[in-house]
Amino acid sequence: MFNIMVTPLFGDTDALQHINNNVLGTWFELARNDIFRIFTPDLSVSHDDWKLIMVKTTYEYLDQMFYGTDVEIRTYVLRIGNSSFTTYHEAWQDGRLCAKGTAVMVHFDFNEQKSIRIPDDIRKELNKHLYVEDE
Repeated sequence: MFNIMVTPLFGDTDALQHINNNVLGTWFELARNDIFRIFTPDLSVSHDDWKLIMVKTTYEYLDQMFYGTDVEIRTYVLRIGNSSFTTYHEAWQDGRLCAKGTAVMVHFDFNEQKSIRIPDDIRKELNKHLYVEDE
């Protein structure tokens, strides 16, 4: 599992005074940086170096989050396929699971414009962060 703390910005709130639903995608993307580093350690974003493409995201809101209290984002690997993998994220505030979601990423060659198999060394590293229901 990877873990980051996010301090909500005042601008992350909406007229209902809770964290706006559009913010969650940004927080979950930020939480994937550690996974991005497994594929591209220096986080270079050139076509020659970047190796991932997003194909799907889902979010489920379970409880409201508010400005003034940090939010813990937990990130796991849910599934590893041949060329794709799924991350699973949870957003916790004040001991409450407030939101969860997934993202499907594909190991991708941007020059060839096609998916490629996840190498064994990267697969091994991703396996270290597999989601276990009891955590």
